Amino acid sequence: MRYVKSIGLNSNQQRGRGFNHPYDIAFSSDERIYVLNRMYPQSSDGIRVQICDINDEWYGEFGHGPGYSNDKFLVPVCMVFDRNDRLYVTDESLNQIKIFDKSGELLDVWGANGSKLANLNGPSGISLDGEDHLLIVEQYKGVIKRIDLEGNLVSQFGGKGSGAGEFELPWGISTDKNGDIYVADWRNDRVERFDEDGNWILSIGSPGQAEGQLHRPSSVCITSSGVVVVADWGNERVQLFDTSGNFKSIIQGDADLSKWSLEWLDVNQDELSARKNSNLKIDELPDHLSTPYHRASQIEHIFWGPVSVKLDQKENLYVTEHSRHRIQIFENIESVVSA
Repeated sequence: MRYVKSIGLNSNQQRGRGFNHPYDIAFSSDERIYVLNRMYPQSSDGIRVQICDINDEWYGEFGHGPGYSNDKFLVPVCMVFDRNDRLYVTDESLNQIKIFDKSGELLDVWGANGSKLANLNGPSGISLDGEDHLLIVEQYKGVIKRIDLEGNLVSQFGGKGSGAGEFELPWGISTDKNGDIYVADWRNDRVERFDEDGNWILSIGSPGQAEGQLHRPSSVCITSSGVVVVADWGNERVQLFDTSGNFKSIIQGDADLSKWSLEWLDVNQDELSARKNSNLKIDELPDHLSTPYHRASQIEHIFWGPVSVKLDQKENLYVTEHSRHRIQIFENIESVVSA
């Protein structure tokens, strides 16, 4: 596996290039990257979706918030494109799913007592299955709903609890090439795998900080060869498993400065000088800074708040970090598992 690059720049501005607490990404058919900029709760005027690409080009933004109108967000969580380049965005506070075309024009809104999905309760993760159905996570009900692209309920499964096939505040969701469904069961510290009909198969991980253990996993994706990639959010890392739940490897992050950051430093020479005189590429900390959070917040190149894991069309891995306000990109994930 090889680290490729980072995209991003910390910005608390309401408009323009730069991220502040990004929470998820999605890819359009023309390989543009849509970044969900959630902002910090105390300064949420910059909520929006930004559009860029892997070459650091920035194309614009839409869906500004916070707000209650149909084209605005309050607390957006996750996104996915369908095969017609319609972007579906969940909002856990508005209890809605907002649908846009890839230019950012609003097409429809589901939920919040509307005619479609009127009783959504805290929608979080969202994914597309192999039959063009949406899989929507209702975190507060602990239920996964399968919806057609017209907003009609097809089926659902799950329920609140800690038993097999139950959830406590589930978050991210994805499917593998066989149609099996994987759900990041956040509060139960595990990922649960189901068949395409919602029948429970197995659980991946257990509570803890050791290899193969999880603490508040937030997102999951699966490669075409069956590598299960989990955003181990509470442990500030990404873990790799096989589809049977066997632990394979850990990714801690290896970021350098993004192109956007380098451009900013080029016109802020005092900041650049301070960075050059500092030792920011460290691996060890004093003993009293030993928790995953301490390491993540103090060591710049490793993950801090890895909230979302996604694969592009070439199966490059994108790890979105809400606390470092960037996206780290990796290739050749298979080499780690097969080694």
